[in-house]
Amino acid sequence: MNILLINHYAGSLLHGMEFRPFYLAREWVRRGHKVTIVAASHAHVRSIQPACGGSESHETIEGIEYRWLATPPYSGNGMARVRNMAAFVARLMRRAAKIAGDVKPDAVIASSTYPLDIFPARAMARRTGARLVFEVHDLWPLSPRILGGMPAWHPFIVAMQMAENLAYRRADRVVSLLPMAKAHMVRHGMDPKKFVYIPNGVAVEDWEGPAAQLPEEHERILRGLRDDGRFVVCYAGAHGLANALEYFVDAAPHLTGTGAHLVLVGSGPEKPALQERAWRMGSDRVTFLPPVSRPAIRALFSFADALYVGLRHCQLFEFGISPNKLLDYMMAGKPVLQSIKAGNDPVRDAGCGITVEPGHSVAIAEGLRRLMSLSSDERTAMGARGRAYAIQHHDYLVLARHFEEVLSGN
Repeated sequence: MNILLINHYAGSLLHGMEFRPFYLAREWVRRGHKVTIVAASHAHVRSIQPACGGSESHETIEGIEYRWLATPPYSGNGMARVRNMAAFVARLMRRAAKIAGDVKPDAVIASSTYPLDIFPARAMARRTGARLVFEVHDLWPLSPRILGGMPAWHPFIVAMQMAENLAYRRADRVVSLLPMAKAHMVRHGMDPKKFVYIPNGVAVEDWEGPAAQLPEEHERILRGLRDDGRFVVCYAGAHGLANALEYFVDAAPHLTGTGAHLVLVGSGPEKPALQERAWRMGSDRVTFLPPVSRPAIRALFSFADALYVGLRHCQLFEFGISPNKLLDYMMAGKPVLQSIKAGNDPVRDAGCGITVEPGHSVAIAEGLRRLMSLSSDERTAMGARGRAYAIQHHDYLVLARHFEEVLSGN
């Protein structure tokens, strides 16, 4: 099968996030399919941007053909990002016939966060008689309306709404990363029979073999905490507003006498304020460390007794969540404390930890006390259940096979 996957933000192990298109495509290539990914030359989620000297450049990575379409750089969520989106969709539309003729796809996947790529994707599918699949990462334009406060009559929102409605009506199947989004999609014109839930995944093979070495600073501090008999609760990832880490830090004073120690590993715009917050509290139970490379994550988590994930409460979560961070936590085989309220609860489903209300430091502290009250064997069993659940339901090998059935019409 020739698969054409359009994803503005697609990355790779060479470029950084977004990883989902790469991992799915790699599995399809291994299963004998030819996969072409069309992506923008600049995306804010990547750590390294691909080289793109002209209007388009090609690159082959682990058997996947990447077509990078030239787009202007940007930062933030202002007009520069809108221009970047418009440039990608416009260039893709102009080159639709050429790309379709070169790839001769049997299936076309429109998979960007925003829905405008459904227009060139549909044009290519109609030209070649290919199956058209719309993959939904976030609900647009509902997301910018709720998060950005944009009114329904705004031209940007109107254009996005037209694209979303068209996608639900015209796609042969709709793949959603959000498990509870079906009703919303039906309200916007989707035949309910088209809905398929395929969550975020994890590359199980990345968690096999020896782990990479931790930086000396991290190993020295973490080993010292363990030698002191501390119960190490680790958060690893971005320190941004959405992560609501102030409540995690504020839980420290409520853990007096427990031996718990909170470790935050990573970087982000909120990190200085969080460090000052911990300093003002005078807490010696909070430690901040720089980010580590992805290969060293396994070694980092080996020093933890429990892992923490939280998100600031948002109305959009009623449609469900599928956080990549949580899958890494599950693969580490550690118990999880989750401070998220959503339409689904993967921690409960996996039986791998405890979920508490978001936005409450006391609730976080109480959740940690509950974890600490369990025996070591009980916490080990929690972690084992999480790892088994991730392998069974989220291995990219499993997800790629499921997606392949969608692409082939089964």
